[in-house]
Amino acid sequence: MLQVSFIREQKTKVLKGLAKRNFKNAEAIIDEVLTIDAKRRAFQTELDNALAETNLLSKEIGLLFKAGETQKANLLKERTFQIKTATKDFTDQLNDASNRLQELLYQIPNIPNEIVPEGTSADDNLCVFEHGTIPDLGENALPHWELAKKYDLIDFDLGNKITGAGFPVYKDKGAKLQRALISYFLDKNTEAGYVEYQPPYLVNEASGFGTGQLPDKEGQMYHDAKDNLYLIPTAEVPLTNLFRDVILNEEDFPVMCTAYTPCFRREAGSYGAHVRGLNRLHQFDKVEIVRLEKPENSYAALDGMLEHIKGILNELKLPYRILRLCGGDMGFTSAITYDFELYSTAQQRWLEISSVSNFETFQANRLKLRYKNKEGKSQLAHTLNGSSLALPRVLAGILENYQVADGIIIPEVLQAYTKFTKID
Repeated sequence: MLQVSFIREQKTKVLKGLAKRNFKNAEAIIDEVLTIDAKRRAFQTELDNALAETNLLSKEIGLLFKAGETQKANLLKERTFQIKTATKDFTDQLNDASNRLQELLYQIPNIPNEIVPEGTSADDNLCVFEHGTIPDLGENALPHWELAKKYDLIDFDLGNKITGAGFPVYKDKGAKLQRALISYFLDKNTEAGYVEYQPPYLVNEASGFGTGQLPDKEGQMYHDAKDNLYLIPTAEVPLTNLFRDVILNEEDFPVMCTAYTPCFRREAGSYGAHVRGLNRLHQFDKVEIVRLEKPENSYAALDGMLEHIKGILNELKLPYRILRLCGGDMGFTSAITYDFELYSTAQQRWLEISSVSNFETFQANRLKLRYKNKEGKSQLAHTLNGSSLALPRVLAGILENYQVADGIIIPEVLQAYTKFTKID
């Protein structure tokens, strides 16, 4: 959430950033924010003045009663009753203005970093890095869903029977390969200094608002109405909310967390060949990394996260590229996002396998996540997160890119985890 003071002081910059995002009705919403904020501050001033006057009168009334000047004291008491009535009105008006201001602020996305490219869709994203050789698999190469069926690794029909479309069942070596990837990703993350957590898979409404999934993606989250809890769309939500309403010290940074969790997304309206197999699921596994940083260090940390994920993909020897997302394709909370895409040789297209983002102070403001600097002043931290990595499309990439005539070779770096070198 943007700070009101930032909007007030940097209105032109805010509108320019929202234009890069193609955010509709930006000027009208920003103008209403500033109008409501001016009213809120005026009500606060009136309330503070009334309370101050009440305190002064109370002291004066006490002195008058002590001096035996009862008539004067009673006249002042009548004035305090009038002030109390006005105070209630000011409080009600202040609460109404504050609530409306909060509603408006929740509608406004983050402001993109200056290096975020202009654009309206994925077609306008900028490729900033590409690595690896796309293998020539010949004319008989199979997509991962046919390989999964051929070698009995994943049963999509059985998952459909138990739950519905988008909930696959992993079997035998398919399940072992999935588990191997989870363990490998976690090991790489903890070796890099990330502390492993095992957070809840359900979160409350405050947690959803804290990281920005609510109200922006309410329709994409599975919701238990009875207890008002949400299934997590990513481990980012519980991990980052560990630090909601927390005040850190400078020496606490960097805060580095990682977790494996299943993720749940309704993905309403997702149909067609492009979502076949593991390409898009309602339940999938992912290993996440989250960082909390001082503002002056967050972009160096972002570069470090990109290098970390590059190292993992280099070890897996999979062809990939990195895109800097344009303003129109970024998530609601992000100031800048880089997507990693893996090349699916059998499908002959790029598949997103990771998003790495810097949210700057946007989430921290919602979370009330602050730290005290050396002067003892409290200020907002920066939050970052990334997939390290999302499993379905990585698994799909391994099945497709490592297929040979008589089976599927297991990447060398995973063989110590799988305890087998080939699927046949």
